[in-house]
Amino acid sequence: MINEQIRDKEIRLIGENGEQLGIMSPREALQLAHEAELDLVKIAPGAKPPVCKIIDYGKYRYEQARKEKEAKKKQKTIEVKEVRLSPNIDTNDLNTKVGAARKFLEKGDKVKVTLRFRGREIAHMAQSKHILDDFAQVLSDIAIIDKPSKVEGRSMVMFLTAKR
Repeated sequence: MINEQIRDKEIRLIGENGEQLGIMSPREALQLAHEAELDLVKIAPGAKPPVCKIIDYGKYRYEQARKEKEAKKKQKTIEVKEVRLSPNIDTNDLNTKVGAARKFLEKGDKVKVTLRFRGREIAHMAQSKHILDDFAQVLSDIAIIDKPSKVEGRSMVMFLTAKR
């Protein structure tokens, strides 16, 4: 809220240089703000009494937008990358998939390892669990199992996360 929008009985006022000007009515505070050719801005509405500051509102909004943009730039988004395997995968193919997963984990992403069953392969689902276990074992130096393997429809899924 700015200027005339402030309708509290009394407010705590902070001057343009950060000095405390005390508790007063919004009308008096607005008078001081107009004399300084600045705006009266409520910065802490939850306080008792609410805290208002005499500042240039346009400059204040610009600074807030810049801070938000800077904070957004610093945050890291974690993506989930998927590695698909089949139950009759050969060791060299498995090593290639492990290499891809290692790259994803080093980048900071989560890895979803999917073991897909097609046709009659679904009858031997229990014997194929060792493939996911071996996959996790090979990557155990840089990854931990986030969610253990579980069956979802025609596939078995496991999630890996990089160690902190």
